[in-house]
Amino acid sequence: MNSCAPWLIIIIKAFLILFVTLTLAAYMVLAERKLLARMQDRYGPNRVGPFGLLQPLADVIKLITKEDILPTQADKFIYLIAPGVVAGTVLLTFAVVPFGAPVKIDGVTVQMPVIDLNVGALYFLAMSSLGVYGVALAGWSSGSKYSLFGGIRGSAQMISYELSMGLALVPAVMLAGSFSLNDIVAAQSRVPFVVYSPLAFAIFLISVAAESRRIPFDLAEAENELVAGYHTEYSGMRFGLFYIGEYVNIIVLSALAVTFYLGGWHGPGPLWLSFFWFFLKAAVIAFFFIWMRATLPRLRYDQLMHLGWKFLVPLSLANVLLTGFLALMFHWRNV
Repeated sequence: MNSCAPWLIIIIKAFLILFVTLTLAAYMVLAERKLLARMQDRYGPNRVGPFGLLQPLADVIKLITKEDILPTQADKFIYLIAPGVVAGTVLLTFAVVPFGAPVKIDGVTVQMPVIDLNVGALYFLAMSSLGVYGVALAGWSSGSKYSLFGGIRGSAQMISYELSMGLALVPAVMLAGSFSLNDIVAAQSRVPFVVYSPLAFAIFLISVAAESRRIPFDLAEAENELVAGYHTEYSGMRFGLFYIGEYVNIIVLSALAVTFYLGGWHGPGPLWLSFFWFFLKAAVIAFFFIWMRATLPRLRYDQLMHLGWKFLVPLSLANVLLTGFLALMFHWRNV
């Protein structure tokens, strides 16, 4: 292969992942609407196309053709770029997720993440931290008190749950001995890390649910208090970017939960089934997010902060110490 081939493979993988992720996000909206409808004993979208399958296309056309309004009190530059920050950081996170077994193309082994970083776990934490800037900037730049309150709530929520989410990843990094997501998945070839540290997996799930700002953690939007929160003043496709970012975020966070604790793409059968096992596990986690939205009421803001700072952070710290102790004992006994 010539010297340009590796870069060509990276570009092809990036475009394929972008296309597949955006398509999955569109149809996850449809899946959520149908599942919520069934859980609430009603019909979901079923008019546009067979079984309502063209509803996402109709939604995209609607958003594209809506008028893009700029509030008179808004800070124009920041107001315009904030939706791109939210959607962009989420899409960039998927670049390090190993979604299948390595494959050989023309004698060259191609890893399934777009880029195999040796600090993939830190990259994920960095991207998730940057995402909240879009929420805060959108709330501040809109010139609306409701948007501002939503942005402040989103920032405070991120600070609370980013810490417990990072601490929940420490056991996985300790057990794998690496920050690389490929190495973390490889270390789970026999037993997924959820068996060794189920508490860390539970804390991670709760933290990423809060990170995605969905019910019961949607205090940054809270329509009965803040109209629509940080994106109240947005319309058209800029609102669509926030909407896309939310559902892509669910897909990415589900994929990362699978990567860190559920064995990644490992599963029974030949290696070509690795893609199937990965997406099946991620779909189960995504269904859990939808189920949680249909079941749980929204927390009060003080309850949200209490859960993050007084419960999850101390519990995740204790779990890190316990995992470290057990890991040392495991190696010391040479079992």
